[in-house]
Amino acid sequence: MQNEELSHVGIYMKLHRAKMHIGKVVKNATNPHFKKSYADINALLETVEPILHENGLLLLQPIHDTVLLTQIIDIDSGQKVESWLTLPDIQDPQKIISATTYYRRATLQAILSLQAVDDDGNSVTATVKASKPSVTDEQFKIALDKIKAGKYTIEKFKENYSLTKEQEEQL
Repeated sequence: MQNEELSHVGIYMKLHRAKMHIGKVVKNATNPHFKKSYADINALLETVEPILHENGLLLLQPIHDTVLLTQIIDIDSGQKVESWLTLPDIQDPQKIISATTYYRRATLQAILSLQAVDDDGNSVTATVKASKPSVTDEQFKIALDKIKAGKYTIEKFKENYSLTKEQEEQL
């Protein structure tokens, strides 16, 4: 669509038109820690920027003090929509660049309501559940004695330890 045709249309209509053409973003990278795929910042930009430009919209992601700001600006009217996150207090330059890139992705996905699977969040939950220590038979017997004596609860025991099916049945 030509800019002349869009000049009288407000930013929300332009965003609506752009979003109708964006679709899903291709996941092109893998997080080695969580072994999950995600769309990196380059995949997001390659997908959304040409469509935003076609609709007379400019994407900027400046940093103001400790805030990463994602702005989509209507180049005809100057109207804008924004999404932002406060960057963590990190002194290591490599880590701050990594955090900045992650926050750029997050704010861009948020401002455009892009479809995304929270692979990182799901993996964190699964990792926390899977990281509970298991219990030996001897430790299980001691815990059962403490539970019977009222010094420990079944709930606390299940919360702190990964139990086998047989151990759960004995509780």
